Amino acid sequence: MSVPTFTKAGAKASTPAKLDKTIFDLKVESHDLLKQAYLAYLANGRENVAVVKTRGLVRGGGKKPWKQKGTGRARFGSSRNPIWRGGGIVFGPTGNENYSQKLNTQSKRVAIRQALSLQKDLVKVIDGFDSKDAKVKSFVAILNKLDANRGVLVVVEEKTPELVRASRNVPYVKLVQAKYLNTYDILNAHNIVLTKKALDIVHEWLGGDK
Repeated sequence: MSVPTFTKAGAKASTPAKLDKTIFDLKVESHDLLKQAYLAYLANGRENVAVVKTRGLVRGGGKKPWKQKGTGRARFGSSRNPIWRGGGIVFGPTGNENYSQKLNTQSKRVAIRQALSLQKDLVKVIDGFDSKDAKVKSFVAILNKLDANRGVLVVVEEKTPELVRASRNVPYVKLVQAKYLNTYDILNAHNIVLTKKALDIVHEWLGGDK
């Protein structure tokens, strides 16, 4: 199968790019693996910042609220016990929780192939980006010529400082290296723009029985 190819200036080239059918044309009958890879990406990027105070960490409560016997009320040793307002929290997050999910390499690659197959109609190939001036205006102008102005996933062979600078302040663009493609970014993209060299890397990385 083939897709349109564009020059560095954004003009449509006469020769289309060929996509490997084993990567971009799979028949996806079940989305279970895609869901697993998608959720694993989110889980592995989750920051563990929630921490609560147990009764031993809450300030105060050192004095016994009332004497042990003779009041007719239930006995309590501290006003910071978990069942009182202002007391400690039981079984709350401690900051040591591990939310990461593991997915073996073979499954990750299959999920990426499936995602690319589902999004193959969004794929466009460009000869490369001439970002020597590192200008945002020039970078956006090329994307506009490709009719890519929403949810653009730009896949390159290497992130150069100039290209990073030209793309980092564009809110609808995400720049990734070919070898760091993932299911989450592919499925969330509305336009997928690959350079020719990045496409070659994807073919070598995911093609065949790999």
